[in-house]
Amino acid sequence: MRAHHYLLSVAFAAVVAAPVAAQEKETRSEHTTVETRKVDQDVALASAEEDAQPKRGSVTVAGKTINYTVTPGTLTIRNDDGEAVASMFYVAYVADNPKGAAPRPITFAYNGGPGSSSMWLHMGSIGPVHVETPTATATAPAPYRITPNHETMLDRTDIVFLDAIGTGLSRPIGKAKGPEFWGVDQDIDAFARGIMRYLRINDRWDSPKFLFGESYGTLRSAGLVYALQQRGVQMNGVVLLSSILNYGVRQPGYDQIYLTFLPSYAATAWYHNRLPNKPATLEPFLTEVRQWTMGPYAAALAKGSDLGDEERQQIAQQMSAYTGLSVQYLLDSDLRVDLSRFRKELMRDQKRTVGRLDSRFVGIDVDAAGEGPEFDATDTSISGPYIGALNKYLFGTLGYKTKLAYRPNYYVKIGGGNWDQTHKAPGRQGRPMALADTALDLSAAMRQNPHLKVLSLNGYYDMATPFFGAEYDLKHMQIDPTLRPNLAFHYYESGHMVYINPAVTAQFKADLDAFYDSATRGQ
Repeated sequence: MRAHHYLLSVAFAAVVAAPVAAQEKETRSEHTTVETRKVDQDVALASAEEDAQPKRGSVTVAGKTINYTVTPGTLTIRNDDGEAVASMFYVAYVADNPKGAAPRPITFAYNGGPGSSSMWLHMGSIGPVHVETPTATATAPAPYRITPNHETMLDRTDIVFLDAIGTGLSRPIGKAKGPEFWGVDQDIDAFARGIMRYLRINDRWDSPKFLFGESYGTLRSAGLVYALQQRGVQMNGVVLLSSILNYGVRQPGYDQIYLTFLPSYAATAWYHNRLPNKPATLEPFLTEVRQWTMGPYAAALAKGSDLGDEERQQIAQQMSAYTGLSVQYLLDSDLRVDLSRFRKELMRDQKRTVGRLDSRFVGIDVDAAGEGPEFDATDTSISGPYIGALNKYLFGTLGYKTKLAYRPNYYVKIGGGNWDQTHKAPGRQGRPMALADTALDLSAAMRQNPHLKVLSLNGYYDMATPFFGAEYDLKHMQIDPTLRPNLAFHYYESGHMVYINPAVTAQFKADLDAFYDSATRGQ
């Protein structure tokens, strides 16, 4: 959940590396099942010559048939000297538009990682086809069901799914090397150039424009909307799905991360019936948890070693009532429970663990006494269907021809210590940041373009990018009260990939429809 380099001292670099390494070990950012272990041996097969292999298709939305052209292809990215440095792969869905009609909106969509392709959004969310994963359990082996997506956004917007350089079928070319694109600002620059190239060769400059990012793709979007705006590309809207905009608060030694996770712990305990007095509904229960988290719990952690025994006991008791963990376990943890330990502890008595990407999913470890889960039950449950469906659809149904292998992710080379986390804050006086917080970029973009609309979408059971963290980042942008109506929040009883739960897709679609209608009408 996207170039500038800044020299850091060895000591400072060590400090920065610690949270990144910890994050890689615990979260591994996004979707970590499949890794390509070759050393870019197929980069030589990539070409600076742009490719487009269109096909025709149709889908029915709300009883209306939409005919469209689907085009898998490549965009050549050039540096300021005009040299070809990368080939960015995309799959575009463009609905038929009557001659003389107003330009249709266009949305550029991508996943995050960093190191993930756009496979997840492409095969599961707003496109006209998707793979079915109907329950919060392990999906059965092939064959998988790839079906029309009647909740597609193609009735509101054309959609272009983009793969980050090194992932999917996107590759560096010429003299360029992969690491030149693997960093916050480098990635933002590549996507800005790719999007501008698409607008140019497809004559879409006059179309209403949107960005749609998931996970690290939200951090990319927040920086990208500002970068595009500085290059004269003004956007109508930004959709942030499962947000993480600020990596700084995840550094070891800061208590904010424990506040971030607590409401998600409560939602997970509620779902799995681990609360002694379970509320009837998830809301307003979670509103109560939010208020307690930012009040008594935050105040208690802020006291550090000055926290008295009586208050510590009171906090542990209330925290136990919200999370389903025992008072003694919370006291032993100093009221600070890491994500991996919560996922292991919540259902330890049943020898079960809960998922990270979606805590509705349950896993079984061989060692029930361990400190953390052996795997993410969500990832192992849905990666097979998505990878199988992407390959069948792209190379079978669409018949796309290439000598390259599609990389669902490239975590073996991208992410963790291989990703440049530094970022230049927006503005002429922007200071280098050791760990990016692109909420500052988004804030600047909203102030400079008061018509820009932002939609935050989150799953209650997402413990990779918890909803309370998204709220914190977006509500600390310090935007003027007159601009706050441009920022909207919606929540779903699902996880990181909200769209995998069929029970919420109708509401997901309705919320997106309302957002696009508002952002294209200038309301």
